[in-house]
Amino acid sequence: MLPSRSGRSANWSWFVWLLSILSLSLLISTGPALASPKGGKKSKLATATPSASPGEQGLTNIPLPVGHEAKGLVLPDFDAEGHLRGKFEAGVARRIDDGHVRFQHLKITTYTPENRPDLQIDMRTSVLDLKTRILSSHERSTIRRADFNIVGDSVAFDPNTKTGRLIGNVKMVITDKSHLMGRGNE
Repeated sequence: MLPSRSGRSANWSWFVWLLSILSLSLLISTGPALASPKGGKKSKLATATPSASPGEQGLTNIPLPVGHEAKGLVLPDFDAEGHLRGKFEAGVARRIDDGHVRFQHLKITTYTPENRPDLQIDMRTSVLDLKTRILSSHERSTIRRADFNIVGDSVAFDPNTKTGRLIGNVKMVITDKSHLMGRGNE
């Protein structure tokens, strides 16, 4: 039944078949990484790359072209020294124009200088002004910290200074008065 008496051709064809399968799987797995985008241009949806200064990374260089949207976008926010200041997690992000990005189901976590979570901010819909870096929402939003919860109908939040302004039906619940007032006021 063998094509030759020694059986060498059967062994050789098995080796060639195995080698072709391995090379084909290697080509398929690395093909998209080696392929260049159409027209030889770089993709606009690349990951967030560091800019000239660490303070410019994150919220000002959102890798999203005008008119496009991204689901599950996570953006780090770094200060001028390169320390993580906050993290933006958006269910959906859409670039409105060169200066504004609209977020849906946005969850922001700010961090202390010791890199511990500080504030948790939840916004259903919001718009980030890339020039002023002010995030505003005209829907009910929640801000939480270990010692309080605060809710308001609309909010304007500055991630740089971690300050905000809540307007309309504001409700604050203080859960840990000693932590809020500090040790010297007890």
